[in-house]
Amino acid sequence: MKDIQALFRANRSLEEAGPMEAYMKNQFTFLGIKAGKRKKLLAEFIKENGAPTDLLDYVIVLFKEEEREFQHVAIDLLSRYGKEQPREAIQVYEKLIVTKSWWDTVDGLAGTIISNHFKLYPDLIPTYNEAWINGENIWLARTAILFQLKYKEQTDTELLFSNCEKWLGSKEFFIQKAIGWALRQYAKVDSDAVHVFVNTHPLAPLSRREALKHIGDT
Repeated sequence: MKDIQALFRANRSLEEAGPMEAYMKNQFTFLGIKAGKRKKLLAEFIKENGAPTDLLDYVIVLFKEEEREFQHVAIDLLSRYGKEQPREAIQVYEKLIVTKSWWDTVDGLAGTIISNHFKLYPDLIPTYNEAWINGENIWLARTAILFQLKYKEQTDTELLFSNCEKWLGSKEFFIQKAIGWALRQYAKVDSDAVHVFVNTHPLAPLSRREALKHIGDT
């Protein structure tokens, strides 16, 4: 692909960048390109230049860029063109999870990219889930907890509850939030099972509130 970075930097907005950086706790530099414009610029670029032929290598390059929009562009590209990548792509996705990690990129990768990849190659789940949920990196653990968000009736309930159990004692906001989010989502499928889990495990108050948000306490 030609230099998409130049296109985006030519469309930077210092006026928009400030509030975007503040929203992300000033952890990243922004060009000031909001999601709608980002997607429009990317669509126009692809229309003119075509889709990337070296997608996995290209998203790694984008994740190395300083400005946060480029990590979002990488996820946009994976969402659009990465649905049937080779099984070894999981190694790239794992690398992206731990690169410039924060909820915005991790959730995009976990809830869509990795979620779809595990559906395509379910035999990968045991190995990677075990490593992520038993490791010390909170973003890999969050990914393990969240990757089944869209699985609905196909959710491996035993795995979901086991993943949550292993991090119940965590003080990390993003882990507590992930546990509650995952349980809340599964409650749409089996609210009774979520009620039982919540009432028999010492969830953090945040996790409990999130889990019961739409089904109420019992």
